[in-house]
Amino acid sequence: MNLVTGATGHIGNVLVRLLLAQGESVRAMLIPGEDPSPLMGLDVEIIEADVLDYQSLLKAFDHIEVVYHLAGIISILPGKDHMLQAVNVIGTRNVIQAARNKDVRRLVYTSSIHALKRVPHGVLIDESVPFDPEHAISSYDLSKASASLEVLNAVQHGMDAVIVCPTGVIGPYDYRRSEMGQLILDCVEHKPMLYVDGAYDFVDVRDVAQGLILAAEKGRCGESYILSGERIAVFDIINIVQEILGKRLFSLKIPLQLAHLTAKFTPLYYRLTRIRPRFTSYSLATITSNSFISHAKAHLELGYFPRPLRDSLRDTVMWFLKFKKLSKNPLQ
Repeated sequence: MNLVTGATGHIGNVLVRLLLAQGESVRAMLIPGEDPSPLMGLDVEIIEADVLDYQSLLKAFDHIEVVYHLAGIISILPGKDHMLQAVNVIGTRNVIQAARNKDVRRLVYTSSIHALKRVPHGVLIDESVPFDPEHAISSYDLSKASASLEVLNAVQHGMDAVIVCPTGVIGPYDYRRSEMGQLILDCVEHKPMLYVDGAYDFVDVRDVAQGLILAAEKGRCGESYILSGERIAVFDIINIVQEILGKRLFSLKIPLQLAHLTAKFTPLYYRLTRIRPRFTSYSLATITSNSFISHAKAHLELGYFPRPLRDSLRDTVMWFLKFKKLSKNPLQ
């Protein structure tokens, strides 16, 4: 039996689907009261538990062989430092302890490429780059780096665990709208496209889910594996989506200096409107940072092979169109 924490998230619900498609039995862990609709229609056992409630984890971990730990908070806006530390770090510590208590065979922890030290342009990012909580540029990066070190420390004390580090995740089944999912959805809804010069490495969520399964099956204990995809400019993503839709959208490039100025006010804008801002200091730092990232280790050791990004964008557009058509309450 496999346990997936954070099972309704983007990677989580796709991982559940892929495990089921491969004939595996899956227990999906949701926090109490969480909306289970991303798992609707799937033959999966659902259990409510909270990574901050250790006793609830013990029940969720009963008779589990492999734990895929994805539960966590993703935030690129300030103001959630305490919850990031609690859920992402202390929650991971609780997961490790519960896995030990229940004799789980293997823990697969989903970290982030942002947990690694940010290295300058010209340096290829691979698994030789260390997890770096000391110089993290955000509370999110700090929490993921700290949680990753918790897992490595557990390995030193006898736990069988591996870590995977996805880059920017895109793809279908994006029920909660990731950052790039929102950009693609805006294109689908013919909204004006405001963008800045910049690029990043994006990977299909289905390839990340497959990478997690490969890590569980073939990953070496205590090792980390980068699950990257393809580096692409934001403007090129918009152009490809327009080609897929067969429509031209109004787009406007914002000077980077102006975008940085605007980003200073995004926390206030979000608090007042609850609308996700287009530019944040974190997102701007990310798309202008070094994003030459290698997944050679995952390819050689796990057999990981991500699909072309154009295919991912096409499938994402088609999924959003289908979801909006079928849903009585479209993504808004």
